Amino acid sequence: MGNKKHISSVIAGTGSYIPEKIVSGDSFLNSTFYENGLILEKDNADIISKFSEITEIIERRYIDDNLLNSNIAAIAAQRALDDAKIDKETLDHIIVCHNFGDIHHGSNRMDILPSLAAKVKQQLEIVNPDCVSYDIIFGCPGWVQGAIQANYLIQSGDAKRVLVIGSETLSRIIDPHDRDSMIFSDGAGAVVFEGVEKEEPIGIIAHKTQTFAGAFASLLYMAKSCNPDATDGNTYMKMNGRKLYEFAVVNVPQVVKMAIDKAGLTIEDIKTVFIHQANGKMDNAIMKRLFKLYDKDAVPENLVPMTISWLGNSSVATIPTLLDLVLKEKVAGYKIKAGEYAVFASVGAGMHINAFVYRF
Repeated sequence: MGNKKHISSVIAGTGSYIPEKIVSGDSFLNSTFYENGLILEKDNADIISKFSEITEIIERRYIDDNLLNSNIAAIAAQRALDDAKIDKETLDHIIVCHNFGDIHHGSNRMDILPSLAAKVKQQLEIVNPDCVSYDIIFGCPGWVQGAIQANYLIQSGDAKRVLVIGSETLSRIIDPHDRDSMIFSDGAGAVVFEGVEKEEPIGIIAHKTQTFAGAFASLLYMAKSCNPDATDGNTYMKMNGRKLYEFAVVNVPQVVKMAIDKAGLTIEDIKTVFIHQANGKMDNAIMKRLFKLYDKDAVPENLVPMTISWLGNSSVATIPTLLDLVLKEKVAGYKIKAGEYAVFASVGAGMHINAFVYRF
């Protein structure tokens, strides 16, 4: 008898959409920031400088006024399909991970009817009704959860090819009077996962997800503008930055370790960590804490590719965009080799934390 073959969920193609509009720190020099209902008396140049020091964000990207979230999701998707060199009609599922749907320029009203996945399927002009399309609303960890969902579908035998997209236009849901808004940006990344039979497991080999709703669901939430004079009734994305930082640094390393343990590996086996680009200092602290769990004092160089300094935090789009850039060797110092293990990990609204281990 021959060796039993495993169905593995492997990356067949990747694509991304990085908006062309670059928004530097200087773009906020004329902003009026409020805190606790009062105008911040600090000089804006100092606020921006301190912000960059804490987050490592120097610039971010915003989409053009004529584009919607579903548009940039479809562009990234088409690029992933082209990269995979597959017939789009052979897709079994399209999963679009986002948080705010389509928001038109000049408004902050959300539109998720129909789902973005249905809109993307329509824009890709896929006819096959067996290509089932739906959305995942899961905070910043949405794309990682979409990949885990794709793996379930492929492992079950129900699907052979699943397109998972992370796309967000946060520039249209941020409060211009909240300095935390300088963190957020727009973008889209897409990945085609394909089921292949292999004698040795490759692709997604283990995963772990946790939800800490109880005391932590309110760390990211929707609320009115920091400007007490605002009367338009709009609500904006808000966060308790300090508590969110503390939560992530304590809990994310534990979840990542659970996924690595489940894969039967140790941290030394991991050659690349694709972590959600939330805050540069926070990600560094998470990695240090992760290595401490393995009694290691130092994080190796060239383990964690980062794009946050020039792309900002585009929520669900950060990891698939980062993956696409690394695989296409557009992040200096990073090159993926066959047989290497990587970890994908994220944290965000919910609060959700998730991670999966992948073998290239």
